[in-house]
Amino acid sequence: MIDVSGLTVRFGGVTPLDEMSVKFERGTCGLIGPNGAGKTTFFNVLSGFVKPVSGAVTAFGDDLLSITHFRRARWGVRRTFQTEQAIEELSVFDNVAMIHENSKMSGSSRKQEVLDAIEFVGMGINPAARVGTLGAAQRRLVEVARAVVGNPRLVLLDEPAAGLPDEETDHMGEVIRKIPEHAGALTILVDHDMSLVSSCCEMTAVLDFGKMIASGPTAEVLRDERVIRAYLGTEEVI
Repeated sequence: MIDVSGLTVRFGGVTPLDEMSVKFERGTCGLIGPNGAGKTTFFNVLSGFVKPVSGAVTAFGDDLLSITHFRRARWGVRRTFQTEQAIEELSVFDNVAMIHENSKMSGSSRKQEVLDAIEFVGMGINPAARVGTLGAAQRRLVEVARAVVGNPRLVLLDEPAAGLPDEETDHMGEVIRKIPEHAGALTILVDHDMSLVSSCCEMTAVLDFGKMIASGPTAEVLRDERVIRAYLGTEEVI
């Protein structure tokens, strides 16, 4: 479980996260909100790229914010980014293996675990292929393979299906739904595709201008008038 309490981030006069409090308990959880709501900033806090001015994050009983940023990958934080991070000149296998090296898993099982992660994301990706030769959907899936290798505890997915056609988005959804069982990791999905969020996430939280305005079962949250107004850009209900 991830328990976030009073999390605040300030950049000068801008407050991208303002007393954010929420619990992500299990499975795949959604985090949604309009552009600029603070979703990626939240991921950056969990990853250690941004230091909050106040608040706490307890992850599976550990004080996540007290863990040095470069040790969080070894602890079990994994994420994808809106911009692909895999190195195009390297093979799929080598790209995934780079992440495995930062995990707690032993080197003796490294090759099979890397191959298992590639097989898990599907679409017949050749481990020996250079990432630069792959299509858009396969490259996105390589990013997911990098996120699930090496027994992660927390997987953060930042718009993993953005720009993909429906069929490939459906495949991505199938993969995302299987991550908690496959990797044993709590998964948080950020995406603007409400169909994808609805199909993958039992629970969803909503940020608007850095404030948490709703959280709970996904179907109920998406019917919440405050959430609808936030997405439409109209005045918030009081």
